[in-house]
Amino acid sequence: MKITNIKLRKLTGSMDFRGNFWEDRLVRPIDIYPEKRKEGANWLTSLGKDRYQMTSTFVEIETDQGISGIGGPITDVHAFIIAKQIAPTILGLDPTATEYLWDLMFRTMVHGRQGEPMMALSAVDCALWDLKGKWLGKPVHRLLGGPTRSEIPAYASMLGHSVRDLGLVRERAVEYKRMGYTAQKWFFLHGPGSGPEGIKANVAMVRTLREALGDDYDIMLDCWQSWDYQYAVRMCGQIEEFHPRWLEEVAMPDRIDTYAQVKAITTIPLSGAEHEYTRWGFKRFIDAGALDILQPDIYWCGGISETVKIAAFASVHDLSVIPHGHSSPAGIHFSAAMSPSVTWIQEYLVKWNVIHQWFLKSPVVPVNGVIKVPEKPGIGMDLDHAKIEAEAELSF
Repeated sequence: MKITNIKLRKLTGSMDFRGNFWEDRLVRPIDIYPEKRKEGANWLTSLGKDRYQMTSTFVEIETDQGISGIGGPITDVHAFIIAKQIAPTILGLDPTATEYLWDLMFRTMVHGRQGEPMMALSAVDCALWDLKGKWLGKPVHRLLGGPTRSEIPAYASMLGHSVRDLGLVRERAVEYKRMGYTAQKWFFLHGPGSGPEGIKANVAMVRTLREALGDDYDIMLDCWQSWDYQYAVRMCGQIEEFHPRWLEEVAMPDRIDTYAQVKAITTIPLSGAEHEYTRWGFKRFIDAGALDILQPDIYWCGGISETVKIAAFASVHDLSVIPHGHSSPAGIHFSAAMSPSVTWIQEYLVKWNVIHQWFLKSPVVPVNGVIKVPEKPGIGMDLDHAKIEAEAELSF
């Protein structure tokens, strides 16, 4: 079997949603600048009252045997890199030789070991695994050594819900607890640029969550790489009493010393490295003893092929690996192939999963707080043509 074509399919549709889909955003590294702190959440294009435009681009790898694999969604930047750098490297080759193809792509893109090029490579790798699973008639988790379980607990990742209105915070937290989730992650809105009032607002949110959810409920808290050491010290001193399950991405990913320093002064477990790439990038965090939980993004860090290697290395050091959760179809196959001692829960970004899975025929959705391990061949990336209102094939 040979790769004959790599399509870049840009799909457009529409979604009905009552009210504002994005109620709030999270703190960002650029929020140290006052003009940036004023910006709102504008990740979807409104088509008028209660209606939004949905646009996603997928990479589809076609073969001479009529079997194809799909990866994504990706950005136009990733599509450009796939068209210009990756496609010429792998066209005509055996799509089932995933290790060879990964190494070939990685060694060819000598200036693409991180960032957008690695994200493009990751999408292609996931598409190749989808294709391989379909070719063999097996779900990808079985090709990776699974399943280790029949279902995986999921935690509700609440990005996009209001954090300014503490009444809404309480209401939504209780709602998702009643839906069966045994853990939730909420996102801070304030960082160093917001001053003392921002600290008070952050602490008030955590206090509200603990009071609403009870002492035995897991609460995770995400700083989205937007704090620094001094700010983290001040915040940790005020939220430790609420016993968060973990504190995530306290600083930008290259500031590994900051993570190690914060870890030394707090009892709160630290998680992170969502914005890191490949096993070599994660090795830096592990060598520094900087994290308790590693969070590679399967569609960013190098694909399924590389995430498995990261997890194997992490297991040597008795660290948890819980991937970033906006790629749930790939995530559930990874999780199902891991020991529960390594990957004991899966993130489910409630709002981003609506967007990223909008065009999928069988989206991954937790029921009563758990995700059933799928048994269909591949990853589960078949597209729902009923939701595609327009399609364009990108070329560069």
